Amino acid sequence: MIRTTLLALSAATAAGILFVNVYNSVIDANNWGASLPDSITTARQYFAVANPGNFFRIVSPLNQALALAAVILCWKHGRARYFALGSLALAVSADVLTFGYFYPRLDVMFTGPIEYVENIRVAWQQWATMNWLRSAMCGVNTVFAFTILVTTSKNLAA
Repeated sequence: MIRTTLLALSAATAAGILFVNVYNSVIDANNWGASLPDSITTARQYFAVANPGNFFRIVSPLNQALALAAVILCWKHGRARYFALGSLALAVSADVLTFGYFYPRLDVMFTGPIEYVENIRVAWQQWATMNWLRSAMCGVNTVFAFTILVTTSKNLAA
């Protein structure tokens, strides 16, 4: 029962990250670059109290911890072990990409001088394009997490 609950939480957390990330691409990023520099000024004001990072700083480490728990819980479950390792690798890789690629561009967009509009435009375009890759990584992570849940649930029922 505990294993199934933790694996369900892992899948739900991965799905949550995926959908928030897609929302950032579909809604936030389009608004950020709609009419530079005014649009980024508005976004800076809107995010003055909280921003998507507040969500990801909590949920992303939770996702990684649950993915690690899935590796441990599924180690003796054949194929599920490989999906769990893949899920953990994708969760960690998405954060590595976030820190190495996205944070520098967010700094340009949200803390850099507003006068450097071309720098903001380039950072925004790069962020918006690469966030779809990060969403794909989150999507595969979610599929892996649900595959683990379904596979191990079938094994428990058998």
